[in-house]
Amino acid sequence: MMTTPATISLESLREQARQIRRDVILMVNHARSGHPGGPLSAADYLTVLWFKYLRCDPKNPFWERRDRFVLSNGHCSALNYALLARRGFFNPGYLLTFRTLESRLVGHPSREKLPFIEVSTGSLGQGLSVAHGMALGARLRGWDEVTIYCNCGDGELQEGACWEAIMSAGHRKSQTLVLMVDYNNVQIDGFLPEVKDLAPLAEKLRAFRWRVMEADGHDFGQIDSAFAEAKERAGKPTAILFRTVMMKGCPSFENDPGWHGRPPIDDEARQMLRELGFDDDLEAARWSLGSREFCPVIPL
Repeated sequence: MMTTPATISLESLREQARQIRRDVILMVNHARSGHPGGPLSAADYLTVLWFKYLRCDPKNPFWERRDRFVLSNGHCSALNYALLARRGFFNPGYLLTFRTLESRLVGHPSREKLPFIEVSTGSLGQGLSVAHGMALGARLRGWDEVTIYCNCGDGELQEGACWEAIMSAGHRKSQTLVLMVDYNNVQIDGFLPEVKDLAPLAEKLRAFRWRVMEADGHDFGQIDSAFAEAKERAGKPTAILFRTVMMKGCPSFENDPGWHGRPPIDDEARQMLRELGFDDDLEAARWSLGSREFCPVIPL
């Protein structure tokens, strides 16, 4: 059973992340709706996770002993869908149905619409609790090789429910749980330190009995090393604080809170594609994704 690619270079991962960013821009531009900021922020480290470390099989997506991925900040759904498509779960062309009435790719990930999604998310602060429950369930079954990965936005960690989950996981020594924080210091209302500062986040997590690592979320060597270390069990849950930049890859638009939830109009999308190193012909880019049929690898 194929679970993760046998070998993949950091350069290949970097190129894959560039493609993922292109997918996200095309999706939110075509839908005239969606959130581009967080997806471009987290694209690098989640590409490394999905294409090198996450144990799953598109030909057997309901394999019981797969790793689990929970996108707690569900408004970043465009990134989750692009990762699924590029990993081979369905046709990349289907990404262009994003946020349309007939599509499975709804604004926030829904397990009812798309069974490859582990849990419906979008109400911020809840995903980490569910992920911890999955880690406890895997422990009860003796599935020590199963890792539960949960992605949270930094602004999301202002939610009290997150800290209940953090306290519980630390107390239970849930060593198969890995929390990834997209620490870009930006949220919908502005810059994090001005809205409600989390600092010192690493020290707080350590006080709750977590192993904490910090990495540049756009440095593929640091990202790779962090995930490799996270796979080694430490007798406690692991948090990786990825320092990132909102809208990374599109310098003219980076680090602007306004891009949290605003899709680019056509001229902006063309400029974003150019800054990522792609041709700026939007229609040609859309056609290049292929058929807009869902075409899952197994019938649903």
